[in-house]
Amino acid sequence: MKIPGKPRQFDSRRSVVLARHGMVATSQPSAAMAGLRVMMEGGNAADAAVTAAAVLNVVEPMSTGIGGDCFALVFESTTGQVTALNGSGRAPAAFSLEEAQRRRLEAIPVDGPLPVTVPGALSGWAALLDRFGSMALADCLAPAIDAAEAGFPVSQLISAAWQRAVEKLSQDPEATRVYLPPPGPGKLHRQPDLARTLRTIGEGGAEAFYRGPLAEQIAAHVQAKGGYLTAEDLASHTATWESAIGTTYRDVEVLEHPPNGQGLAALVALNILEGYDVGSMDYFDPSRWHMMIEAMRLAMADAARYVADPVVADVPVEALLSKEYGARRRRLIQADRVLELALPGQPEHQDTVYLTVVDAQGNAVSFINSLYYAFGSGLVVPGTGICLQNRGACFTLEPGHPNALGGGKRPYHTIIPAMVLREGRLWLSFGVMGGFMQPQGHLQVLVNLVDYGLNPQAALDAPRFRVDERGGPAVAIEEGVALETRQALEVMGHDLRSEPTFSPGFGGGQVIAVDPETGVLAGGSDPRKDGCAVGF
Repeated sequence: MKIPGKPRQFDSRRSVVLARHGMVATSQPSAAMAGLRVMMEGGNAADAAVTAAAVLNVVEPMSTGIGGDCFALVFESTTGQVTALNGSGRAPAAFSLEEAQRRRLEAIPVDGPLPVTVPGALSGWAALLDRFGSMALADCLAPAIDAAEAGFPVSQLISAAWQRAVEKLSQDPEATRVYLPPPGPGKLHRQPDLARTLRTIGEGGAEAFYRGPLAEQIAAHVQAKGGYLTAEDLASHTATWESAIGTTYRDVEVLEHPPNGQGLAALVALNILEGYDVGSMDYFDPSRWHMMIEAMRLAMADAARYVADPVVADVPVEALLSKEYGARRRRLIQADRVLELALPGQPEHQDTVYLTVVDAQGNAVSFINSLYYAFGSGLVVPGTGICLQNRGACFTLEPGHPNALGGGKRPYHTIIPAMVLREGRLWLSFGVMGGFMQPQGHLQVLVNLVDYGLNPQAALDAPRFRVDERGGPAVAIEEGVALETRQALEVMGHDLRSEPTFSPGFGGGQVIAVDPETGVLAGGSDPRKDGCAVGF
């Protein structure tokens, strides 16, 4: 593909990382190295992904762990197929919309026992290894167990995030005991309880988590705090294998995880944006930023209206992803002023960690694991080191809404892995973590890679915007965007808020690109996080 114009470079803390035989990119160097070591010793991409995810549970405890959920896209080099893994949990069977109404809830709180859903991450790890791995779960957990027992030096940004969670952690006695006081940068933190839990899981597999004493401890703690999760909810949980969804953008095929994930928003935005020749425009042309912001606002409005658990709700994926629908949404965008309201369309049918791995055989895993908010619900199960997610806060309590709370239902999920194929061959395995920023990060990073020809590191370094999760007029934008551009956007009517460059609210991405001719891997890691890309 010919890239119009001269690729633009951005200030960076690092160069793009190059390798031939395997690569891992994630938000903590120790996790990246653990995954890389697995591949250097003969393991594959699935083995490395689970190993890195487990280490992240230890070294980035506010973001991820076995008390949360996971999603993955898996590329098989022998078949060229991409498969989606849904390791997200469901609402407790007893927590229905009627029950929430009985309790006179106006929204599900973000802290405490009520937003706790079944932790699905471990079922996803096990399913990934069962289908694609070559190593036992116990072997993949070993580096995480070592880190939890011996202790790990806390990195700079993780220490800062820990400090911001003090008030939440202080509300739960076990969270206080395990996580407070927050360690400063470079200080060692040990998690012996979590090490014991991971060893139990290594010996007994996922069954040891979803059935038996551990499941009973988790359920009992949530119920003691006033929540609804039961041992039966845990025992009935399963991860599921699904088909990826996608669209074409220029000469590439972009693949996302299907609903209940919000990858749909990134694809809808790409379909809208495809009608503009953004690559021929100067990077800081206000019109270019305006088009992208408006496309993302429209897509986020659609996601808020339609994304839900497709087992329970009718999600019109095919209609939302049609090029005709994208064209209709594009026609709403005005060239010189902002849309006052970004309303969902009518299709005809009607904090997180991310890691990416590519192995020597060309297999790839795009993987994301999350507790949702920092330290999730703020509840830590006594004696286990398990911090429980608050993913149930993503449900709405609006009767009749596709994403309305329902017992046994999966909520709208923010975490989304992505892949990009070119002529049927893997080109990119990437993701941008960070709540509702994630599809927005996918759009912006992909435009940098496709339309401007930037390398993976420069594509991540470039400044970003962030729109309201429901498509409202508020827009946050990094100060790395030229002042003249920001001023012009305000004249158009954008409700703009400038934030420091590399602020955590703009997500944290990881990218591995595969050269189709040589097989060389090129990795980038977001300067908004502590991580890196490593390869051999």
